[in-house]
Amino acid sequence: MNKVQNNRAWWLILPMLLLVAFSAIIPLMTVVNYSVQDVFDANTRFFTGAEWFKEMLNDPELHAAVLRQFAFSLTVLAIEVPLGIGIALLMPKKGWQASAVLILVTMPLLIPWNVVGSIWQIFTRGDIGLMGWSLRELGYGYNITASPVDAWVTIILMDVWHWTPLIALLCYSGLRSIPDAYYQAARIDRASKWAVFRFIQLPKLTNVLVIGVLLRFMHSFMIYAEPFVLTGGGPGSSTTFLSQSLTTMAIGQQDLGPSAAFSLIYFLIILLVSWVFYTAIMNMQKDNKKEGEA
Repeated sequence: MNKVQNNRAWWLILPMLLLVAFSAIIPLMTVVNYSVQDVFDANTRFFTGAEWFKEMLNDPELHAAVLRQFAFSLTVLAIEVPLGIGIALLMPKKGWQASAVLILVTMPLLIPWNVVGSIWQIFTRGDIGLMGWSLRELGYGYNITASPVDAWVTIILMDVWHWTPLIALLCYSGLRSIPDAYYQAARIDRASKWAVFRFIQLPKLTNVLVIGVLLRFMHSFMIYAEPFVLTGGGPGSSTTFLSQSLTTMAIGQQDLGPSAAFSLIYFLIILLVSWVFYTAIMNMQKDNKKEGEA
């Protein structure tokens, strides 16, 4: 017998959905309008069609920024996701220790993004910063303002420190939702810790990992405040990511047409890659279910 679903609850959130849609559509249409015009002032505009899109797609600086952005996002995801899962597995499950560890793990997430950059800027200084001073005392000429490698490694470490707790908390909530019956059956079958993780914990974490990976990819692909405060995009343009290039073009140079086209391309890249991540993870989940049924 088919159950009749009550969808009245949607009416409660409909005003918020309309408000969000309205506040998103208006700026998006404004950007689309600017992307096909050459704007000289408030009253002087000329229709350019797809000219700005062609110019942005053929811009070598944009190509370099896209490569840097992908390199950064994929690197931090490759580090933060396994590390977050590992931290979640080690976190206490009950008692005051669990509460204390949750508070400690959550603390980096509470710090504003620009403050994170300032903290690490001080932390990496060779005169008063613990990290910079320690590395120099060990004989390594650490300098994020002169060495692109030092700047890259520092930005990656900063992002890992700041955002791995998000993955850890999501995975911890997923692990806590697994019924004890699964673990009891595994103990009866004398399954190893790896088998428990591979066939019980990891499949149950798929949904939260989808959320975590998508959130972390979208944020890492739009990162701006932390590297801007820490390195200013340098040395040279080695840590100039897409968001900083877009800000410089739109605000610093006042190139409204090219920057609007740039932002739409930026948006489509994020949308496409997020869809690829989601599809890959969901296909992995389906394969795991088939293996479990077999």
